[in-house]
Amino acid sequence: MTPAVKALIVLGVVALLFVTEAIPLAVTAMSGAIAMGLLGIIPVKTVFSGLSNSTVVLFAGMFVIGAAMFHTGLAQKIGTTVVRFTGTSENGLLFGTMLIAAVLSSVTSNTGTTAALLPVVLGICQVAKIPASRQLMPLAFGAGLGGIITLVGTPPNIIVAGALKNAGFQPFGFFEFAWIGIPLTVVGIIYMMFIGKYLLPKAELSADAAVDAEAAKEATASSADPKKMWIAGLILLGVVVAMALGLKWLPLEVAAIIGAILAVLTGCLKEKQAYQGIDWVTIFLFAGMMPIASAIDKSGAGKMIADAVVGAMGGAPSPLLITAVLFILSAGLTQFMSNTACTALLAPIGISIAKGLGASPHAVLMAIAVAASCAFATPVGTPPNTIVLGPGGYKFMDYVKAGTGLMVVCFIVSLIVIPLVWPFFPK
Repeated sequence: MTPAVKALIVLGVVALLFVTEAIPLAVTAMSGAIAMGLLGIIPVKTVFSGLSNSTVVLFAGMFVIGAAMFHTGLAQKIGTTVVRFTGTSENGLLFGTMLIAAVLSSVTSNTGTTAALLPVVLGICQVAKIPASRQLMPLAFGAGLGGIITLVGTPPNIIVAGALKNAGFQPFGFFEFAWIGIPLTVVGIIYMMFIGKYLLPKAELSADAAVDAEAAKEATASSADPKKMWIAGLILLGVVVAMALGLKWLPLEVAAIIGAILAVLTGCLKEKQAYQGIDWVTIFLFAGMMPIASAIDKSGAGKMIADAVVGAMGGAPSPLLITAVLFILSAGLTQFMSNTACTALLAPIGISIAKGLGASPHAVLMAIAVAASCAFATPVGTPPNTIVLGPGGYKFMDYVKAGTGLMVVCFIVSLIVIPLVWPFFPK
């Protein structure tokens, strides 16, 4: 049995376990890396090399900075201010909710953003007599769209940038994702305001949700510290500016860790809270998938998959068709499995296919990353969707109805914008 076949078998098992989540995602990823080492596909000493990857450090730093925003009450304060400014009409509230969720998610965790804004939106829905079900799903969708805007907005963006760098290509810049992220966010908000909202149920706010909202608001108010809010905001601003400038002497991961250290030293959050703010599942999932991606590439498995995909499309498909197919595949998988796992799984395959066509892989990988963030059609596609499930009184089919249309809109916009910004055959 060739190394390529062995790698494909391991990859198939990993993919199956990702979809079914029969065992924890992080355990699956690390087990896959270990299997690749024990089977001799990659050197055993490189099995845990992903843990030393600079991207893992970047993840950790940004998780801590994001947690500082929530612990100081800054995220909640921003949310309340924006929603108050946009008013309490259904469309005004929907616009304000999605806008602030998108802005916050572009530089912090979309899960944390949704959790922080949930009690704010619930409270306003109570006062305005608007069913929470009309606002909470748009909140989750806004957080998902906003994450696409910057390099650190969502794990898939960092993964494709790292995959390009590891393959010897120029990685995406910090704000380069905004070329597609901002149009998708704008179109997504418009869609939800004029079409999507009619596909949402009109479930009334439950008594339990109302009590939870009030308790959360009180907890936030008691922990809010104006001075620490300012400090947390300045730290985040400083880190984002440093990353955006692309300073050669200050790598992204170093800027993120400096910001995280400052957040703890200034008392924006305690050391224990900093550790708790790190999403360790994402850390180990990414660290485990790095060696797997390397094994797929070096064993020839990636090329084998690429040849099969190209062959199934007639042998010489257009790069646009390949991009469309990988977008649909990524968007389909991410409805039931981690967007991080989905991107890590497809990124090396996308690079191999692009190489086979002699095309730049940037457009293909951007499509994979964007599609992985379009987890709108199920309540388990992304944590924000799950967070609003109970408070919004939603059922599985509510996500299918409202989310599928948004996915189609994102697909169309992506196929128009991505090739224009990242040409398949740059001059």
